Amino acid sequence: MTSAHTLTPTLQLATDLIRCRSVTPEDDGCQALMIKRLEAIGFKTERLRFGDVDNFWAVRGSNGPLLAFAGHTDVVPTGPENNWNNPPFEPKIIDGMLHGRGAADMKGSLASMVIACENFVAKYPDHKGRIAFLITSDEEGPSINGTVKVVEWLEAHNTKMTWCIVGEPSSTNNVGDVIKNGRRGSLGAILKVKGVQGHVAYPHLAENPIHTFAPALAELSTEHWDSGNEFFPATSFQVSNINGGTGATNVIPGELEVIFNFRFSTELTEQNLKERTEAILKKHNVKYDLQWILSGQPFLTPRGNLVNAVVDAIKSETGIDTELSTSGGTSDGRFIAPTGAQVVELGPINATIHKLNECISADDLNTLTNIYEKTLENLLL
Repeated sequence: MTSAHTLTPTLQLATDLIRCRSVTPEDDGCQALMIKRLEAIGFKTERLRFGDVDNFWAVRGSNGPLLAFAGHTDVVPTGPENNWNNPPFEPKIIDGMLHGRGAADMKGSLASMVIACENFVAKYPDHKGRIAFLITSDEEGPSINGTVKVVEWLEAHNTKMTWCIVGEPSSTNNVGDVIKNGRRGSLGAILKVKGVQGHVAYPHLAENPIHTFAPALAELSTEHWDSGNEFFPATSFQVSNINGGTGATNVIPGELEVIFNFRFSTELTEQNLKERTEAILKKHNVKYDLQWILSGQPFLTPRGNLVNAVVDAIKSETGIDTELSTSGGTSDGRFIAPTGAQVVELGPINATIHKLNECISADDLNTLTNIYEKTLENLLL
């Protein structure tokens, strides 16, 4: 175990943040810790509370291109704390690994971002352009009063991000081996198939919605939606829940509820998917109500100033030729990219995120700090 007095600045801040019980949407003092550090090096801060969610926007500089670091202080619930090898909100470094809820997702990244900025500003107090932080405590929750609202506030104040680095844990085996330069869109749906309830012995007097929907489900699940492209895998359709029946074994249900989701590429639009889905339902004479939920459009940042700066920084600090990827779930980048900003996600290894005993290599966090600092140099010098 490493004692507190031997911690690097990044690891010290990371442990301070992990001690905060910031289970979504609570912030529990994380943002105050960050704001104090940032204001000390010349950032001007706006605290932005929407509903029950704390957010802040901090910026250093008054003109020129704007590089924003984006992230979240909230973490997912721990589950039973007695199942953890080490208490989740009592950070500890054991055999070189920093343990604690949020170590990987994403308090470690936040600490690296802040320390990278402190180091950069100390060396280059008169750097060109602007540096900003967009921080929320609503990423792991419904994402209603967090980044999306801050982006709306920025748009209302005519503030545009040029580049944005989201600190999501993007790496797979080594820090920096993968960065996300885009994400698939997410379109969910709640489908209610209507039938007629009745006795299983008299099916001619009923209409079983499970039977009615089965051929449509077979077609939906085997449909070739698209082939993807050089940046995105093919669009996928997945059912996550099916619920029907009264609980009795001798009753034909009168309704079936099906929850499904599309993760879609830039080859398709939300409207394409809706129209094709409903065409299949109608083809099979399914009687239904359908509620659509769009969680995010697909976005992509091709090679350009930001991607090149990050790729170069990773190569410089680690020797790794990073992989550009659009895999995985959604992130708050989906709210930022539509403003016109170039967006990438760069963070630590994601092997333990949301798990019991979440942990991250202490050395990796120090390396991540150096990568962020080098990216600042590549873009703002």
